[in-house]
Amino acid sequence: MVYDRNEYRMDMGVAGRVTPGIKWLIIANVAVFILQTAMRLLERGGIESIFGLVPSETFGDLWLWQLVTYMFLHSTDWLGHLLLNMLMLWMFGTEVERAWGTRRFLSYYFLCGIGAGLVTAALLRNSTTIGASGAIYGVMLAYGMMFPNRTVLFMFMFPMRAMSMVMLCIGIQVFSLLSLRDGVAYVAHLGGLLFGYLYLKRAWRLREFFGDLRWKLRRRRFKVVEREKRHYPFH
Repeated sequence: MVYDRNEYRMDMGVAGRVTPGIKWLIIANVAVFILQTAMRLLERGGIESIFGLVPSETFGDLWLWQLVTYMFLHSTDWLGHLLLNMLMLWMFGTEVERAWGTRRFLSYYFLCGIGAGLVTAALLRNSTTIGASGAIYGVMLAYGMMFPNRTVLFMFMFPMRAMSMVMLCIGIQVFSLLSLRDGVAYVAHLGGLLFGYLYLKRAWRLREFFGDLRWKLRRRRFKVVEREKRHYPFH
């Protein structure tokens, strides 16, 4: 549930009707989950070792497809892994896709997912990673930056600003990463957030990025004074 403070109205659900990109991502994730479950029941062996992100194979054997396919795999031991990810994708991704269009949204989604995989592979060489969480955390960041003053229900109970929720989630991920030994999921989440932030800030356009940063630093040097004052500072 979300409501817009500026319009003083409440909407059931964050995004409303599912957009095309979100629909196909959900269909693909559910289909792969069914395949995983069937393979497990038939005792044919899991497909995680081939399509999950295993850094030694991804780069050692050049199984580069794992940087994409790992995002469509989820734990068959806990259905909530898939359901929670798809719920978050719908909640935060639909409005972002409406604003950007399907092509740009999907490009951003896969950028965050692949970025999360690269960060995980670089920091945790002996890990196996599955799940769309890294990409979805990037989508959540985009939603927070685009609609910072929207009020969302954190954990479906606590109302707060969208951007405040994003900052809280980042803090939780950092704290969890520093507190627990098994940091695979948290590294992937932070990796997705990092690549999402770099994209949204256009950091790959170095001249534009540093020009904007320089302008912000210079802006802080200026001081606004009242007209009645006779002595004006010079810059």
